[in-house]
Amino acid sequence: MLQPLLFHGPCKPTTITIELKGIIIAPRVVEDWNFRQNKNNTWIKFSRINGLVIIGGGKVDGQGSDWWTKYPKKSNENNKPTAVRFYNCHNLTLNNLTHIDSPRNHISIDDCKDTSVSNLNITAPKDSPNTDGIDIASSTNVLINNSTMETGDDCIAINNGSSFINISGIFCGPGHGISVGSLGKNKQYAAVEHIHVKNCTFNGTSNGARIKTFMGGSGYARNITYEDIIVVGVKHPVIIDQYYNPRYIDNIEQTVKVSDVTYLNIRGTSLGKNAIELNCDTTIGCTNIVLDNVNITRVDGGEAQTMCTKAQGKRSSCHPDVPCLSQNSSTIRY
Repeated sequence: MLQPLLFHGPCKPTTITIELKGIIIAPRVVEDWNFRQNKNNTWIKFSRINGLVIIGGGKVDGQGSDWWTKYPKKSNENNKPTAVRFYNCHNLTLNNLTHIDSPRNHISIDDCKDTSVSNLNITAPKDSPNTDGIDIASSTNVLINNSTMETGDDCIAINNGSSFINISGIFCGPGHGISVGSLGKNKQYAAVEHIHVKNCTFNGTSNGARIKTFMGGSGYARNITYEDIIVVGVKHPVIIDQYYNPRYIDNIEQTVKVSDVTYLNIRGTSLGKNAIELNCDTTIGCTNIVLDNVNITRVDGGEAQTMCTKAQGKRSSCHPDVPCLSQNSSTIRY
């Protein structure tokens, strides 16, 4: 049983390799966790360690069930620890690891540059609260590929300050999809750009390709592409939601600007009636939204529908049709 632990750099070696061959297990009961004073938000933290490589085929078990029982609501999220956090670690590599049952999100990548994540298996029950697979914030040049994520929240969440994030070969489900956001909470400024999600499968998730922002924030989410995506029984396969939490709507005159978003080669089935939802702010709207070669049908055989509010852009070979976007008779050029 491993108590909360901090690895703090900088370190003299240019590369540090950790081979995890066995199982690291967290305390089972909340009361058995011994946090350092005012440091109760992380189980294992790596800070300012450049050239860190973690490999080996081992397992990290957060034993989160007692945390989920004691803090089941979204409002309790900050009371629970992240399992593994990387802060200000450049040239980071994670490969061939299993992460299960974190009290909160399994992996956080914060303020990191040049990160490679591959061949991970992240698992938590679908009803476990806030158990994101990987959360990214204030980081650039992050590559995540060839991994399986089954969680109770976002498989991957791309948050404020992130740019040049490339995600491919992810099997997600159950979970809440691969999300940009949420952005702009508590009227904060947000900046996310150059995000590419490709060759991913969403199976039985509540969302697939999702962008979510709070009203009242500012900044932008732009140059985002979801490409070669398969959705299987997904409740909201394609969704932009600028009203992520309706409690924040009253007397709000600004929001995060969403623009230059492309959905290319999206196919599969929707569990809900709306296969495509572009729920943009009614004042500034979303601009340059492109849907090209999209074919989503309903699981129950009914007619798939769309919902569109204040979205501007183009569509080509799109089913269900999105009439709020201009129609292109030929392939859209990028």
